[in-house]
Amino acid sequence: MLCGVDLDIDAEGITVIIGPNGAGKTVLLRVLAGLQAPDGGVIDWHGDGLPAAGIAMVFQHPVLLRSSVLHNAGLGLAPLGLSCAEARRRALQTLERVGLADRASDSARRLSGGERQRLALARAWAMRPQLLLLDEPTAALDPSATEAVERIVREIRTDGARILMTTHNLGQAMRISDDVVFLDRGRVIERAPSSRFFARPQSAEAKLFIQGELPWRVAFDS
Repeated sequence: MLCGVDLDIDAEGITVIIGPNGAGKTVLLRVLAGLQAPDGGVIDWHGDGLPAAGIAMVFQHPVLLRSSVLHNAGLGLAPLGLSCAEARRRALQTLERVGLADRASDSARRLSGGERQRLALARAWAMRPQLLLLDEPTAALDPSATEAVERIVREIRTDGARILMTTHNLGQAMRISDDVVFLDRGRVIERAPSSRFFARPQSAEAKLFIQGELPWRVAFDS
C-alpha cells in the first residue's frame, strides 16, 4: 500500500528504492508501469501521457515463452511497428550486448537463472524505453550473475534510459545508485544522493534499516 507518495523523478540516472518488506516498493513500480491503478492521486508525465519512448519493466521472476531466446528478446517490439528485418536486427543486437547472441536459437527455458534475467533485460532494452523499472532483478542470483546484471543496468543507463530499481541488497544499492528513495509503510521517508544517504541518513527509520541490513556494524554520528 502507498500512502501520500510525492516524488519528482528527473530525466537521468539510477534511483534505487529501498525499504523493509511491505513498504510498497513493488506497488510503486507497478503503479508507474500502469499495471495497477492508484486509488487516488495522479502520475504527471510533464503534462503528457506515458513518456514518449515508453516504459519497460523487468520483474524478479521474468516470464519467458517456450520459444527461442531470439523470439523472447523481440517480444516487446511488436507494438512499435518495426519491419520484421528491423525487429530481428534490434533483438540480435541487444542479445549481443547482454552476452546471449550465441544462445539466440536455443529455447529460453534452457537458460540459467542469470541468463534468464539477462534475457529479460535484453527484451526491455530492445524497446529503447525512456523509463526502465526493475523489481529486485538480482534477488535470486549468485554474485557472478548479479555482477553481470549490474553491468548491463549501467550500460542501459548510459544508453539513455532513466532507471528506477528496487533491491534489498544495500551493497548493491551503494554500487549502482545515483540516488536513493527510502520507503516505509507506503510513505517516502527520505530521498537523497546515494553517498549522502548511506553516510548520513536523516531519518531514524533509515538509520535503523541500514544498521539492520548491512553485514557489518554501522554507527552514525548523533
